[in-house]
Amino acid sequence: METTTQTMNSNFDANSEVNPQVAESANLSGDAISPNENAAAPPRENDSDYQQLLAQKEQQIESLKTQVEERTSQYLRIVADFDNFRKRSQKEKEELDLQVKGNTITELLPIVDNFERARSQLKPQTDAEMSIHKSYQSVYKQLVDSLKRLGVAPMRPEGKEFDPSLHEAVMRSPSEEPEGTVLEELVRGYFLGDRILRHAMVKVASPMEQATALEENTVPSQEES
Repeated sequence: METTTQTMNSNFDANSEVNPQVAESANLSGDAISPNENAAAPPRENDSDYQQLLAQKEQQIESLKTQVEERTSQYLRIVADFDNFRKRSQKEKEELDLQVKGNTITELLPIVDNFERARSQLKPQTDAEMSIHKSYQSVYKQLVDSLKRLGVAPMRPEGKEFDPSLHEAVMRSPSEEPEGTVLEELVRGYFLGDRILRHAMVKVASPMEQATALEENTVPSQEES
């Protein structure tokens, strides 16, 4: 038994030794391949193909940058145009609302004028007349309060200088007041916010010298007749 074990060990040691002829034959049949030899060699900066590829990539990058800038500019213009459109639409809506409101209120102003004429001209004498007077005056007050809530305000130009953009002169009267002073408001004017709803019809002061000259010219003509 021991003799068999020793024989096997001696055979293993003989086989484990590398035969120089086999090794040399292996080197002659083919060289060993290194793992890095199959990898592509990195491009060199002085390589013409590499320089051409790099130029193409840089051109693509510049083209993409230009496209981004153009899209950004278009986006900003669209945003600005939309904002202007929104503001313009809102302003047009407000103008239209104000115009409709002004036209409606203008139709109601003659009613207010009639109430004011009635209040200044009618003098109730009896209790029944006073009761009627108070009734329509309460209606007048409700109407005026409603107009105030809508933004309507009277001009009240008495004592102020005549302004052709606000007033309409229908009469001139000699007065000691400075020329062009509004002496009386014949038909009341109104504002709607900061806009003119109706011009005021007024009587304007004229110089006293004009009245004196007119009287002097009238006296000789009467004596001649």
